[in-house]
Amino acid sequence: MTRNVGGIDRTLRIILGVALLSLLFILDGNARWWGLIGLAPLVSGLTGNCQLYSLLGLSSCPMKGQRN
Repeated sequence: MTRNVGGIDRTLRIILGVALLSLLFILDGNARWWGLIGLAPLVSGLTGNCQLYSLLGLSSCPMKGQRN
């Protein structure tokens, strides 16, 4: 599995995922289950691989062998 999610992107995905998952504990009723959407950005941030990026041919990782 190749990585296609870069450093800043990964950090933001993890923060967003944890924030959305916290809705499970904050909200009441059926609205709280919307917090499960946070699993998608959390998992993609932790693994460094986004399936949507793969389908679209995108990557936020720095290019290998790139010189400044």
